[in-house]
Amino acid sequence: MDISNSTVFITGANRGLGLAFAREAVRRGAKKVYAGMRSTSGFDEAGITPIRIDVTDPSTVAAAADAASDTTILINNAGIAALIDSPLAADFETQSKALFETNYYGLARVTRAFEPALSNQPRSAIINVLSDIVWMPRPYLTPYAASKAAAWSYTNQLRFHLVERGVQVLGLHVGFLDTDLTHGIDVPKTNPADVASQTYDALAAGKSEIMADKGTILLKTTLADEVPGYITPPSGLF
Repeated sequence: MDISNSTVFITGANRGLGLAFAREAVRRGAKKVYAGMRSTSGFDEAGITPIRIDVTDPSTVAAAADAASDTTILINNAGIAALIDSPLAADFETQSKALFETNYYGLARVTRAFEPALSNQPRSAIINVLSDIVWMPRPYLTPYAASKAAAWSYTNQLRFHLVERGVQVLGLHVGFLDTDLTHGIDVPKTNPADVASQTYDALAAGKSEIMADKGTILLKTTLADEVPGYITPPSGLF
C-alpha cells in the first residue's frame, strides 16, 4: 500500500520515530497526517494535525479513533522502555506492568478502536513498531523485551485475522534508534528517518515484515540455527 493520498495516524508522534513517520508521510504526499500524542500543546509541524491520545486511556483512544475515522494507515509507534537490574530484580513486576500497559495493551487497544474504520476502506494497513529485543538477550531490558515479544505475537495473530478484510499488517523490527528513549545507552543506533523511509517502502511493496537495520537482519537469520541468536548472540551485537 502506498502512502501517497493515504490518511495516516501515528501514535507517539511528537518526537523520535513517530515524528519521523509523520514527516516522511507528508514528504511522500499523504492526503492527511494525524500525529497522536498525550499532549498537543506547542506542537507545530506543517502538514501534520496533532490529536490527543494516551494509549493507556481508553477514553482518549476512542475519541482519537472517532476524530480520525478517515484513517487508512495506522502506525502503532507509542512505546516506553525502562532499565532494570536483572530478570530477578525486586521491581520486575512493577516495571513489567507499566511497560505491558503501553507496549502491548496500548497497541492492542488502539488497533481495536481503529479497526472498524480500516476494515471499511478499500485498502488499509497497520504498521506495528516492534523490536529486535525479542531475539536478543539483554537482561537489563527484560520487561521491555517481554512486552515487545507479546506485541510481536499479537501482530502475527492480527495479520492472519485481518487478511480477508484487506488490511495489510506490517511488523517493523528494529534495534536501538537514535531517539530520546535510548539516550545514555552506549550502543550503535539507527537514524529514525531512515527507518521510516524503509518501512514505507516495505509497505508499498506489500511486505508483512521488515528488518530495519543490519543487526536485526542478522538476528532474524539465526532463528533456524541450532544455537539461535536469542541463546548465543552473534559476535559484535552484544
